[in-house]
Amino acid sequence: MRLDDYIEDLEPDEEAERRRLAKEKSYAITDHLEEFERKFDDALSGDTLVGSTSPSIFVGRSNYPDIPVGLLSPVGDEDAAEEYVTDGDWYRQGYAIDDVLQRRTGLLNSSKRANVDSPSIASRLTPSVHDTWDGFVGVQREVAIADRPVDLEIGLDDKPDLGLDAGTDVATPRGPQANARNADLTENPHVPRPVKKTLEDDDWQAEGAMTYLYRRGFDVYEINSILSAGALGQTKQRRLVPTRWSITAVDDTVGQYLRGRIRNAPSIDEVQVWANEYVGNRYWIVLAPGNWEFELVEMKAPGSIWNPNPEDDLWMASASEGYEGRSSYVEETAGAYYAARLGVLEHLESIGRQAKCLVLREVSDDYWAPVGVWQVRESVRNAFESEYGEAETFHEAVSEVATRLPVSGARLRRKSELAAGLQSNLSAFSNAK
Repeated sequence: MRLDDYIEDLEPDEEAERRRLAKEKSYAITDHLEEFERKFDDALSGDTLVGSTSPSIFVGRSNYPDIPVGLLSPVGDEDAAEEYVTDGDWYRQGYAIDDVLQRRTGLLNSSKRANVDSPSIASRLTPSVHDTWDGFVGVQREVAIADRPVDLEIGLDDKPDLGLDAGTDVATPRGPQANARNADLTENPHVPRPVKKTLEDDDWQAEGAMTYLYRRGFDVYEINSILSAGALGQTKQRRLVPTRWSITAVDDTVGQYLRGRIRNAPSIDEVQVWANEYVGNRYWIVLAPGNWEFELVEMKAPGSIWNPNPEDDLWMASASEGYEGRSSYVEETAGAYYAARLGVLEHLESIGRQAKCLVLREVSDDYWAPVGVWQVRESVRNAFESEYGEAETFHEAVSEVATRLPVSGARLRRKSELAAGLQSNLSAFSNAK
């Protein structure tokens, strides 16, 4: 389909009105927390949360290396525990921002402090993390490596704090938290064979173990949980990894693996423009013939969660890499860069091609609360499930897309190396000035 016809036919965001209403009715989150408190009181037996089911874990980063480690469990909805796990199903089910917040505020984070290398901060003589399969940290690791929610009992020191942590553009928002005294399994978790293999190999570096699990069909969400619990890597190098860090580490590691897979692949032979929109974020993905290059440009509107002052100017950020990849961490666009890059590389690897890629992320003021970097990953992944528009040149594609952006083409070129035509190997972009 020609690019102008493709853009003309793009459906308006049908969720926009519902997101607006959700924003106006955000008091529903407060009501949800009050309902959580009632369910919590019903589930508590003395100071023990009986019949709890944990589908996932959380590892914090405050006061590193002595950090909070937690078990996440729904209260009063244990039979639906899998629905509370952050993964691609949330996108496929069309979760809006308020749906995400209600899932996250429905998860109790029962946590204790632990050292990243040792399960107890009381003594440096305690076993290293890789030896720990009992106590609170051991139970947490069992939950992380299991392929389904695990039944357990959790002893608590106090009632939960019902404050809502809004999270970041990487981490999903978190809900109620309580200090845990202990945790005990009430069933034997089922651990997939590939995970057992990575645990049993004392010399397997974390990067190799991550790509092995990915090749065996594990999604990055599952690998992230296993890495975070200190269950990957050479035995004596294993340590607890804060969730926010592990999310980006897995996206980056799997992305590097996929980049290697397409390194010698033939190029695509046409300029393609793909688009997708979700929870107040619109994505434009421009693929052009040539060797692998990648750039993410973010445009965050005044009044959005990351540019909250409605009187401010639109905020822009960008980061890029060439054929050899990056040698340093991306600061400006952070986790969104690695999540978007992963979605593009998965598509290119699936078709056996490489390309130059420019991803444009427009964050509107409909994005009134952060839901986590998973929405970037899933939005880019799923953009390739629809039809695309064709353009004669990369320059034509960027110029046409720029007419739909909240910034001028000139401002975009000042921020984007690819749009400005400044990177190497520009034979495919001879018209870009």
